[in-house]
Amino acid sequence: MSVLLRSCLFAAFQILITPPFSVIALLTFPFDPITRNRIIATWTRLVLWAVEFICGIRYRVLGTENIPAQACVVLSKHQSAWETLAFQLIFPPQVYVIKRELLWIPFFGWGLAMTSPVAIDRKAGMRALKQMLKQGADRLARGFWIVVFPEGTRIAPGQHGTYQTGGAAIAVHAGAPVLPVAHNAGICWRRHAFRKYPGTITVSIGKPIDSRGRKADALTHDVEDWIEAEMPRLEHART
Repeated sequence: MSVLLRSCLFAAFQILITPPFSVIALLTFPFDPITRNRIIATWTRLVLWAVEFICGIRYRVLGTENIPAQACVVLSKHQSAWETLAFQLIFPPQVYVIKRELLWIPFFGWGLAMTSPVAIDRKAGMRALKQMLKQGADRLARGFWIVVFPEGTRIAPGQHGTYQTGGAAIAVHAGAPVLPVAHNAGICWRRHAFRKYPGTITVSIGKPIDSRGRKADALTHDVEDWIEAEMPRLEHART
């Protein structure tokens, strides 16, 4: 079966299951946020099953022993939509820092709202930063992990974006550790591309870094150094 046909079947599967799961997500409102998150993650499990069964995309995780027991801020490379799904299964219940406009998307946005994201108005300047720090500290205190893509957008394999300090600032503000993560999802699920290519994605988790007493820019620099040193090895690891 061709890559295009497999990708079409996968897209059809997503379109089919998303509306009913959005309704299920809305019905989780009476539950506590962590329980809501776990119920909604069922959608993610189905999508990842489909992308493996239909498109042949599998994954492996290195460094699971580095995942701490306490809630932390994950600072990760961002290459595709794949990691926003897979991280929900790799790490404990988590939230993402997102632009609030995503919550307005029919079905998808409604379900996303039930996962308690850190939703900010990026046009609000310093007010947006204050929103992010306040909401971030609240989510960590409630037991959620926070996932941030410091490059801010999806970066093609082999490229290096500019690392922003927002995620590290949340960690410093809350006194939470940061966990650097590298992966090569872009070799199978490319940014802005419809076709999904078979292969095995490798996720590499670094050791947690203590944020206490650190500056956000220095902490971000340490994370960037680790991720970018790890990327060349992963980008040649497709099997």
